[in-house]
Amino acid sequence: MSGPIPFERVHAETNDLPAEGVACDLDAERAVLGAALLDASVVPEIEAELGDPEEAFYRPAHASIWRAVRDLVAVGEPTDTVAVAAHLTRAGVITRVGGAPYLHTCLSAVPTAANGPYYARIVAEQARLRRIAQAGVRLVQASGSADPDEASRVAADELRAVTEADHERWPDPIPLGGGVALPPLPVASFPGWMGAFVTAVAEETQTPPDLAGVVGLSCLATAAGGRVVVRVRGQWTEPLNLFTAAALPPGNRKSAVFDLMTAPLLDVEQAVQEESRMAVVEARMLKDVAEEAAKKAAIKAANDDGSGGAYLAAEAVDLAQAAEAMTVPVLPQLIADDATPEAVASLLAQQGGRLAVLSAEGGVFDIIAGRYSSGRSNLDVYLKGHAGDMLKVNRAGRAEYLRAPALTIGLACQPDVLKAIGAQDEFAGRGLLARFLYSLPESWVGYRSTRPEPIPASTLETYGRNMAALTRSLGALTEPAAVTVSPEADAVFAVFQERLEPQLRPREGALGHIATWASKLAGAVARIAGLLHLAEHLTDGWGKPVTPETMTAAINLGDYFVAHALAVFELMGTDADMDLDGARLVHGWLRANPAREVSHTAVFKGVRCREYPTSRSIDPALTTLEEFGWLQPIPPPDKRGRGRPPAKRYLLHPSLRDPRTNR
Repeated sequence: MSGPIPFERVHAETNDLPAEGVACDLDAERAVLGAALLDASVVPEIEAELGDPEEAFYRPAHASIWRAVRDLVAVGEPTDTVAVAAHLTRAGVITRVGGAPYLHTCLSAVPTAANGPYYARIVAEQARLRRIAQAGVRLVQASGSADPDEASRVAADELRAVTEADHERWPDPIPLGGGVALPPLPVASFPGWMGAFVTAVAEETQTPPDLAGVVGLSCLATAAGGRVVVRVRGQWTEPLNLFTAAALPPGNRKSAVFDLMTAPLLDVEQAVQEESRMAVVEARMLKDVAEEAAKKAAIKAANDDGSGGAYLAAEAVDLAQAAEAMTVPVLPQLIADDATPEAVASLLAQQGGRLAVLSAEGGVFDIIAGRYSSGRSNLDVYLKGHAGDMLKVNRAGRAEYLRAPALTIGLACQPDVLKAIGAQDEFAGRGLLARFLYSLPESWVGYRSTRPEPIPASTLETYGRNMAALTRSLGALTEPAAVTVSPEADAVFAVFQERLEPQLRPREGALGHIATWASKLAGAVARIAGLLHLAEHLTDGWGKPVTPETMTAAINLGDYFVAHALAVFELMGTDADMDLDGARLVHGWLRANPAREVSHTAVFKGVRCREYPTSRSIDPALTTLEEFGWLQPIPPPDKRGRGRPPAKRYLLHPSLRDPRTNR
């Protein structure tokens, strides 16, 4: 069989006349170039529509002009007619493309640069038709072969070539999130005594430092919440309570880490309760005596038959009012665990508006959702407790108003818990999920040392002493104190805000899709800065301003929480029939075994493990890769004869076949 007939193009680069029957639209090609000459900012969008310019443009001259435009854009130069003409002149091809006047012809072919991508789609479609025509010519040739199998093979190859050429232009896939390792917690952002303990706890428990560090932040917030605010600038103040949630799979010793980090708080709580117990007993006894005296006076007044009844009644009223005015203090409480919203509200009222809910489990979310009470969630106490908004509490038959409640929540839970709460429309709709700082560290299970270094005694003692000193010194304040921000620290913070704000834009902003969360990030960073400042100055931090170094450390932690929030909200938004973890596993295998296409069977055999024991179990992972744009299914051939249908096959995104890319 003779070789394939070459597909003729017009060899004269300045000849506008295409060969008869050839698919092309020269006006659209000139309009594409004109748009790029008008406005360089449309070049990336046009390029995404065109694909390979050598294939897209019918006229070689147009491809040469487009290459010149791309070269100029790559180095940040303008793409007007003068700049492009000079570039083509230096390349020695200005005459071959029709000279500088032809650039003006292209410029006049488009009314506005915004239409460039539209014309680029027309050009790309014409190129696709030319590829199909080429394949048709070769199919006609193959049909003259005496060997039907050879003709069938050629037909299949040509069809696949056309399909693959189309796939070469498919858009960039959506990142899988976990494909790129999330950043580790910047432990160096903590004051030395706390960073040392976080590192030591991580070593002894063989857990990621993220867990101990995030719980440690909650401990600082437990000590400072309701006692100190940070005055950012002007009238902008932030309370120092936080909501945090660190997620790790089962078996990661979350309870052990929680116990180590919170032990000083519990010790202080117990000690303060013992110190207050006698005062509580005395106050209760005095109130009982006063109430008994008022009761006796009331009986005496009621039984009086003489003229002294009015006097006795007045005396009984005075005694009753005095008894009512006497209050019995409750024992101080810093931490609650798994309390209902109603109990949290009551405890906040009892404890002067400050409380922490710390738990090494995710059951708190079930309680918040109302699953163990009336079946309806009561989010007000959590929303207002985080923001410091006034909260009305009904207690002992009367309403109490907390002007600035400070509720801290620190949780360690499983990733599946976060995924489940993401499905709670009320949690997202009312902003509860947007108030948490999330951490999704990588599990160390399977890589842990069996003989870790124990926590040094001095490190343990220093952490306990300092956390207790901070808690006691702040607990002794009768009125909330305000920590100010130095002008230098404010300048650092302003730069951070300027970097953050454009990212919140709904369309082009990197954080636009989680703007409800990210819009609270500046306030969270200010709170963290206040906490780090107090941890550096254990007994007198409210009398000193936050330094730029401390603000920088808080911003580093804020950047950490951004990366982890993106991963968590992606996890929360995953459909039930998708498998991100499996998709990442398959993605890694495909990158390690590059090919143009792959069968379902090959993928299953390549990644088969305990999580995927059957062929069907890998389907959600492959579906996820399809949805995210990493794979495209190949239409199956017509089934002939008996037997099983052929295994499903997929085309791989070009980046999976190119070892130079790293998505």
